[in-house]
Amino acid sequence: MARPDSFQKEESEFIEKLVHINRVAKVVKGGRRFGFAALVVVGDGRGRAGFGKGKAREVPEAIKKATEAAKKNMIRVPLKEGRTLHHDVNGRHGAGKVLLRTAQAGTGIIAGGPMRAVFESLGVADVVTKSLGSANPYNMVRATFGALKNQVSPRSVAAKRNKKVSDIVARRDGYNASQAEATEASDAKVTE
Repeated sequence: MARPDSFQKEESEFIEKLVHINRVAKVVKGGRRFGFAALVVVGDGRGRAGFGKGKAREVPEAIKKATEAAKKNMIRVPLKEGRTLHHDVNGRHGAGKVLLRTAQAGTGIIAGGPMRAVFESLGVADVVTKSLGSANPYNMVRATFGALKNQVSPRSVAAKRNKKVSDIVARRDGYNASQAEATEASDAKVTE
């Protein structure tokens, strides 16, 4: 049975990144049987991403299974100006530790290996990351997604506190303004 056109368009809008393929061997009476495990990251480039793993006897089948698993457990991450994170955050899974930092426009994706695939599929344009623990791609990807789940936007914070977004963001700006006023007042006294 043919798939409807809308379903095919939905599939093509996802960015799929193959992160890692692992060849495993099972020793049997006649020799070894080889299998493959694939780790895939899938995203829409607009703040949604997921990862999945798949195992099969052939590489394409393992990738297909991993892609389907990734599409099933996608998460939404709030992005600041659609290009970077709202705040710095740490993530951990097993021995894998990651640090994700927000970055200025034009910085680009400063990330290695598995984390780069996550941010490219997520649609983040500017981010600085550091892997502090294990270099195992499975742990790095899980730690990265753990950190991204802890990412909150000013809108969600305002909703939880029953305040306006401008009150939450204005506090930071208001603090800087009050500091500037105090500095100007002290400068005025010195000049008199």
